[in-house]
Formats: sequence, C-alpha cells, structure tokens
Amino acid sequence: MTTTSTPPRTAAAVGPARPDLGSLGLFTVLLGAALPLIDFFIVNVALPTIDHDLAAGPALLELVVAGYGLSYAVLLVLGGRLGDLFGRRRLFLAGMAAFGLTSLACGLAPDAWSLVGARVAQGAAAALMLPQVLATIHSSTSGARHARALSLYGATAGLAMVAGQILGGVLVAADLAGSGWRAIFLVNVPVALLGLLLAARSVPETRSDRPAPVDVPGTLLLALSLLSLLAPLTEGRAAGWPLWTWLSLAAFPFAAGAFWWVELRADRRGRTPLVPPRLLGLVSLRRGLAVVLPLSGGFSGFMFVIAVALQQGLAMGAVASGLALVPMAVAFFGASLAGPRLVRRWGTRVVPVGAVFQGVGIGLIAWAVGGGWSELSVLDLLPGMAVAGFGQGLQLPVLFRVVLSEVPGEQAGVGSGVMVTTQQSAMALGVATLGSLFLSLASSPAAMGSALTTTLLVQVGVVVLTLLLSLRLPRSVKQ
Repeated sequence: MTTTSTPPRTAAAVGPARPDLGSLGLFTVLLGAALPLIDFFIVNVALPTIDHDLAAGPALLELVVAGYGLSYAVLLVLGGRLGDLFGRRRLFLAGMAAFGLTSLACGLAPDAWSLVGARVAQGAAAALMLPQVLATIHSSTSGARHARALSLYGATAGLAMVAGQILGGVLVAADLAGSGWRAIFLVNVPVALLGLLLAARSVPETRSDRPAPVDVPGTLLLALSLLSLLAPLTEGRAAGWPLWTWLSLAAFPFAAGAFWWVELRADRRGRTPLVPPRLLGLVSLRRGLAVVLPLSGGFSGFMFVIAVALQQGLAMGAVASGLALVPMAVAFFGASLAGPRLVRRWGTRVVPVGAVFQGVGIGLIAWAVGGGWSELSVLDLLPGMAVAGFGQGLQLPVLFRVVLSEVPGEQAGVGSGVMVTTQQSAMALGVATLGSLFLSLASSPAAMGSALTTTLLVQVGVVVLTLLLSLRLPRSVKQ
C-alpha cells in the first residue's frame, strides 16, 4: 500500500473553537473507558456461581463471555463513525445509558439464555460508548495535556482488566443482600447514573468537520469477518468443534478479503469507507496496531488462565485469586504514570524495555508454579506478578499514543474505533487460544500446574514477538 502523508493533528483540525476537556471531563470519559473493560473480565471469577444458579453448562457459559466480546468487537468501528457523525458526547451519553440498562438486565436475568441476550446487548452498548473516549481526548486536548490524558487512558485500560477480576471476586464472595453473582452486573447501574450526570456537565461536544454517512457494505463485511473468526474460536472448544466452526474459519479469509476490496473501491470512488485505507497508511498506526495485537491477546489470555487455575486447580476462592493480581495492578499503575516522562527521554524504546520486564515476570510466575504447584501461595506469585505488571504498564499507554499520534482530528472516532477493535479482537483471541491450550492440557486439578507452566511459556514466546515488533515503532511520539 502507498503510504499517504497526513499532517499531524492540530487544534485547527477540529474547528476554530476547539472545545477543551477539563479534569472532571477527563475523569468522566475515563470512567466510561473502565466500565466496558472491567465487564469483559469481571465474569471470569463468577462463572462457577452462574453455572450453579442457572444450570448453564459449558457452552452457555462460553456464550456469556463470548456474546459480550463479539458484539463489542464487531460494532466498535461503527460506534466510532457514529460519534464522528452525530457528536461524540451524544453517543457517549447514549452508550452510558444503554450500558446501565443492559447491566440491569444482566443482573435480573431469570435464566441462562436471558443472560446471554443481555450480555450481547451490553457489548453493543459498550461499543457505542468506548470509541468516544479516545476520540474526545484526541480532539479536545493538545500538547502535554494530550500526552498525559492518553497515558491515563492506558493506565485506566490496563487497571480495568486487572481490577475486573479483583472486583468480581470481592462481589461474589460478599454476596450482597443474597445477590451472589448478580452483583457484578448490578454494581454498574449506579456507576452509569453517576457517569451520565458528570458527562452532561463536563464532557464537551466534538464531531468531525466532514462527517460521512455510514458505510453499510463495509460495516456488514467487517461484522462478518470478525464473527467468522471469533465465534468459532471462542465457542469451538465448548461445543466440541462441530462442522460449523470449521466452515466459519474457512470463510474468514474470504470475508476479510471482500471487506478490504469494498473499502478500497469506496476510497477510489471518493466515498468515505468504514476503515479508510489511507488511515492504515500511517506508519505509526499500522506498526502500533501490530504490537497491540500480541500484547493484548497475551494479557487477556493470561488473565483468563490464571483465574481458572487458581480457583479450580488450587481452590483458592474468588477473593484469594483476585488478591494475587494486586501486585500486578499496583506495578502497572506506577509504570503508567511514569510513562510520559520516560517517553520524553527515551521515546518508544520504552516499549521493548517493557516487553523484557513482562517476559521476565511471566517467567518468574512459571518458575514459581513449576517449583511447587500444590503448595503455591499468593506470596509465591508476588514477584512475577509485580514485574510483569510493571512491564505491561510501560507498553500499553505508550502504544495508544503511538497509534493515534498522526490521526487527524476529524478522523479521531474512526482511528479510535480501529484501535479499540484491534485490542478487543486480540483479547477475544487470547482467551480463545491460550485458554483452549490450557484447558486441553488441564485434565484434572493436579494437572493444572503443568498445564499452567506450559501456557505461561507459550506466552513468553508471544512477549518475544511483541518485543521484536516494537523495535519497528517510530522512535519518537508526537504530542
């Protein structure tokens, strides 16, 4: 593809009276960013209780997780385009309201199929809300405030992934008013109401100066591409790999090829495609996304596997397994806050250094597991968790800045949607691949130790890939 030079984002890119995102507005949009990511992971520790209460079975439990992830991933780019078209604040408010309502439906679901349907709707609501967060930051901040806001977004995203499982464990164990697992969804309702009140007062309205109509063929083909890949990978193991899973996987390259052909054709005819090929011509975006894929996939796979291993293999319980992740969360947050200062001095070389720390941390966890699985404690995991979390905190916020650094302000929604779709799809793939590997090796609780060690060593290989890809990033990051 021919690389098209795009001028860096400037204040004029979004109009002469560019709105300003204040501290309260930034807090509010970051709250909106945290909710969907927390809910992707919060279910992991509640699945045994959901199975017991609703007699769901393995296949439906997979759908409780996958239904949310699939609708979320499929609709993210469309959500970004709608924000560019109708206003990002308006879509953020609509998404927040819908997320609160669908969370209430999840918490009140009378049976497993109702819960699956509510989770699909919840994922769609998240896809309306989340792209507006990065797009609003990108189009209403500049300079050092823009860099700091993106670093805080990265810190929020990483912490939300870890905090989801910690919070889920606490809520399930607390059994508030006898609500059991339902509390993990009902807790979103007051948070969403707070988010709506704050957003109405503090989040400025931004939109593209040149809004384009929705690319219907592109939207449908992107949805088909993602569904044909993610649905069989997330459901295949629980369903016993029936014929439809293999047919779906075989259809994926054709659907993806058709999507790209339609987008190129629309671009050549002067229309605005769902994912503009010129956007992917930006070196920083293309190479940044290449690193986001293995980093996000490995991270989400690790979070799923560690939750299952500690709860089912060692019978630690939801709270104890959540506490094991606290060192990772603390180290991640510290590294994220140090990110802007480190980037100013060292540029994107911070990312491969973070990959080294992450690989060492995962190696320490594997060594602790292999050294005595049956007697493994939270303290044994602490050094590896902290080192791995520090490495992830050095990578993720910087990558978000790299990906969006050259995206024009009028395409902030599309750029944000593309990045978050890549991240979300990678997270679903990570759970499907590393999770399936672990579960296929863990034939019994006693075998989970060796299965976890093997899976962690595979993840070290993924980290090495992340490191090699990060060496190709542009050396500096534009503010």
